[in-house]
Amino acid sequence: MSPMKPMKAPERWWPEALGEQPDSAGGQNEMRYAFFGDQQRPAVDTDDGKVQVYDSGDHRISGVQQHKSSIGIKITFTSQQGEVDLATLKSA
Repeated sequence: MSPMKPMKAPERWWPEALGEQPDSAGGQNEMRYAFFGDQQRPAVDTDDGKVQVYDSGDHRISGVQQHKSSIGIKITFTSQQGEVDLATLKSA
């Protein structure tokens, strides 16, 4: 049996100005996110070729949920203050 190897850092898909390592990152289906706490910036890639960066204000993002319905996709982040709808965050 070979020893475990360290996990590789995720390949950077977000703007270089945000840095190399997000505080949290993940994705579901066609969407992925990365959160940079020091800058209060979540980056979101909805698989349409565009990465959008938002200002999270005083929210510390720790997770994400994606809800699909007949009217589209709703993205909700989890923060220390509860759930935060992506549509309520300002673009950075």
